[in-house]
Parts: sequence; C-alpha cells; structure tokens
Amino acid sequence: MDPELIDTFQDYLNQGLEIAQNWLLSPAAWSQFALLITAYILAMLINRTLSKRLRNLLDPAPDATSIIAQARRYLLIFLPLLLPLLAYGLTAVGEQVTRSLFGSGAVIAFGKRVFLFLAARALANRIIKEPFLRLLAKYVLVPIAALYALNVLDDATLFLEETVVGLGNIRFSAMALVRGIIAGSLLFWFGSWTNSQSAAYIEKQPMRPAIRQLSVKAAEFAIFGLAFLLLLNIMGISLSSLAIIGGAVGVGLGFGLQKIASNFISGVILLLEGQATVGDYVELDGGEAGTIIKMTARATILETYDGRWIVVPNEDFITTRVVNYSDSGSANRLEVPFSVSYDTDINKVPALIEAAVAKHPGVLDTPEPPDCELRGFGDSGIDFGVEFWVEGIDDGKNKYASDVLFLIWNALKDAGIEIPYPHRVVELKGQLPE
Repeated sequence: MDPELIDTFQDYLNQGLEIAQNWLLSPAAWSQFALLITAYILAMLINRTLSKRLRNLLDPAPDATSIIAQARRYLLIFLPLLLPLLAYGLTAVGEQVTRSLFGSGAVIAFGKRVFLFLAARALANRIIKEPFLRLLAKYVLVPIAALYALNVLDDATLFLEETVVGLGNIRFSAMALVRGIIAGSLLFWFGSWTNSQSAAYIEKQPMRPAIRQLSVKAAEFAIFGLAFLLLLNIMGISLSSLAIIGGAVGVGLGFGLQKIASNFISGVILLLEGQATVGDYVELDGGEAGTIIKMTARATILETYDGRWIVVPNEDFITTRVVNYSDSGSANRLEVPFSVSYDTDINKVPALIEAAVAKHPGVLDTPEPPDCELRGFGDSGIDFGVEFWVEGIDDGKNKYASDVLFLIWNALKDAGIEIPYPHRVVELKGQLPE
C-alpha cells in the first residue's frame, strides 16, 4: 500500500481521536449532546403527530385516479424523510443557540450533518423504487452524505481535483471523471426515459408509419446527442480537443465504412419516401422476397413464408428494382389456370367459374369482378384462366390460389364437366407377335 496514503489515513485518525477527546472533556460539548438528544426526541414527537395528520390529509380514496389524487399519493412516498428533516431543522436552531452562548457549535453541527446522512439513507432505502436510481442513491448519494457527515467531503474533493488522468492529448482530473460517471449515468437514464416518453407520444400522432418511425429515430439521436454534449461539458472536456479524434473517425467513415454510411442514408430515404414499410410484401431483383418485419438504420429484415429471416442492406432497396405487392394495402390481381375436356360446351364455363370464384370472401368486386377467359386449345383439353382481385398476396396466410382451385373443382364436378388428363395414341405398325 502507498506509504503516503497510510500517513494521510493516520493523520485523519489522530485528528478524529483528538476531536473526540476534546468533546468528552468539554462542558460545552456535553450541552450540545443534550441539545441533539432533545432535538431528536422533539422531532420524534412532532413526526408521530404530523405524519398521522399528513397521511389522513394526503391519502386519497382507493378508486381515485385524477391527477390530484396521483400527486397526493406521490407526496405520501416522502413521509419517511419527515423525521430526519425535522431533527435537522431543530438541530439547526439549536446550533444558533449554542454558538451564541458558548461561541462553539462543532458537536451540534456534526449531529446536524448526521441527520442529513440519515435523510439520504432513508431516501435510498425506502423512497426511491426505480432500480437504477436506487442503485445510484445507495452507492453515490449515501457515501457522499457520509463523507459530508464526517466533514471530510472537502478534503476528498480536493484530493480528486489534484489527481490528473491523461488520455492521449486529453487531460482531466479524477474529480471530473467521477463527476462524469455520476452525471453520465443520470443523463443517459433521463435520456432513456425521455426517449420512451417521446416515442409513445409520436406513436399516437396521425402520420405515415415510415414518418413515425423516422421521427422516433430522429428524437432518439437528438436526445442522446444532447446528453453526450452535456456530459462533455460537465466533465470539463473542450469540444475543440476532440477535433483530432473526430477527424480520424471521419476518415474511417469515408474509407472503411462507406457501405454502412450508404445503408444508413438509404434507410433514411426509405423512411421518408415510404415506398416500402413494415408489413409490406416485397420482392427484389436478387430473388429475396418476404414481408418486411423490421427496418433498422443499416438493413431491412424480411420474413419468408417458411418463417426465415432475410437481412437485406438498405442500399439494395435504392439501387435495384423492388416489387412491392402490398403498397400500403392496394389490391393485387391473381390468375389461376385450369382445363376442361373437349367434350365440354365451353360457352357455359366462364359464367359458371366466375360465379363460383366470386363466392370466396377474399375476392373483390372492384376494380373488377372475377373474369374467366379462354387461353387456348391444349393437347389434352381446353385451357382457361380465371383472373380475380384480392387485398394482399397469395402467400401462406391467404392461400387464394388453393381456395379458388377448390371452388373450380367443385363447380365443374357439380356441372358434370370433366377435367381432362393426358391422352396418348400409340400406333403399332406390322403384325403383332403371337
């Protein structure tokens, strides 16, 4: 262990023993101890009566949900602070009395600081419920209050101020580092809370999903960017000292991260234009096809019929041809081919099939009702095709083609129309062997 640190600790210990010895032998100190005990007992009596009245006054009805009722419940949380704060206030009055009578108030000032420490401890253990803030209060606020109670907070602060930490060309004190850790934790916690609140507010606004998602991301970047700048200012780091690092990062982005920057900008363009958004079924030139389930800053994630995910860089949506089958819910036309035998009266087929397909709940009447058309004369039968409009596509969830083929089969069977199968004529030349 560092000998200098041991000597410093020994000095503080000797000073403490000397102060304790002086207090034990001083009549003024004993009078201050008596005042401390009296102030604490009086604070307990006042707290017992006042807490009960405040609880009856502030406690709302169990079914009350108004803003005033919520505010009253919030104030009730701080009742555990009443006793140490009352003791602190009464002790402060006693300190003024002892300083006017004896010209000294070191003991009662120490007691006042102890009551403040008890208030910080109650705040950390009984009032703060949020896990992160509670952790911060236990391991930051309470130790600071303890150092203050022992009257060594100024010395500890001075020691940290004189300890210099270097990071390349940037130099700052250990106090700045501690201040940065504490302030950074609070800033980024508050940033996360603010980001969730702003996202919830933006989600309720009437706007296109793409613009809504872009607004959420922009608010997130703005909140955490501001938090980062405030943290640098609190730590005492000049922004000009980061110019070299910023230049190096810029060069890295320019040469090594071109694709990432391109995909990021392409993602912003996609969100602004709204030509493809979450929920759309798209197909790219490279053969990738699926439903967009997530759009990130770098890539777009597609989900195929079989549940697999395809990660497609945003740049591909800008530089290649993309077919959007959904296009914010527009209708799509599908076609199902079928055949009938040559013995069929083909004039009856179109009306029969159109009426059968129109019964499907997913088939639309607009922009056009089902349309059955003659396609040609095949080797084994007469080829038809029925066209129909639906909302969506013929995927694993909808199965329009399968349902329509069932309707066609049943309609043809009910009408006695034969569905052909391949026929082959075999011609044998010469006499068959015996």
